[in-house]
Amino acid sequence: MKRPKTVPTSERLPFVIAVTGCDGAGKSTLSEDLRSRLELEAPVEWLYLGQSSGNIARWIETLPLIGPGLERYLKSKASSAHDEKARSSGLATTLVIFILSHWRAHKFRHMLRLNRRGVVVITDRYPQAEVPGFHFDGPGLGAVNAETWLGRKLAAREQQLYQRMASHVPALVIRLNIDATTAHSRKPDHKLTILQDKVAIIPKLLFNGAEILDLDGRAPYEQTLNTALSAVNTAISQPRTDPA
Repeated sequence: MKRPKTVPTSERLPFVIAVTGCDGAGKSTLSEDLRSRLELEAPVEWLYLGQSSGNIARWIETLPLIGPGLERYLKSKASSAHDEKARSSGLATTLVIFILSHWRAHKFRHMLRLNRRGVVVITDRYPQAEVPGFHFDGPGLGAVNAETWLGRKLAAREQQLYQRMASHVPALVIRLNIDATTAHSRKPDHKLTILQDKVAIIPKLLFNGAEILDLDGRAPYEQTLNTALSAVNTAISQPRTDPA
């Protein structure tokens, strides 16, 4: 386990455990199994901290009359939102990215309320402000070129939003590492180039000085689960104080 150099933060979250890593590394399985094991001893909730564009689209589709057409339109714009190599974004795409980031922030505030109530929260993914791009759970507008005054304004506000979220440091970040070839074999519907970007960037994230437990996503699963569970129990049992 490594502990990166700590940087000034506004708050450390004593009951938040973040599970991160590339698609196919086993984040969802591990985070859900940690929840099921830990809830035998204390109140625990599982929370997905991705932007949930798929869930939003499904809700929009249920709206009378305008739902299906609006869902198709926003889905096409959301695809642009995930293209970190896009050179520019139109106003519609910019607004969709901005809305998705605020939806993530809404879920993040819910996580903070749970933490303050003493509920242990296991998160699948965690926002960061170090590297732009939704693929890395960073600011979406930072990965595209905003060509308008409004686009640049929204990009600056989104960056501040992610900086505020990142200033809240989890008690522990569990990072599942994997190679792109294995990830693609587990997630063949994902683009290999995107998975390659993720395995190159995610292992370098510092999460604002959080304590990070790096695990091999290709190791026997029971071994991974037991190691993670031991580290989680240690992390949430230690008293935490906010840095001066």
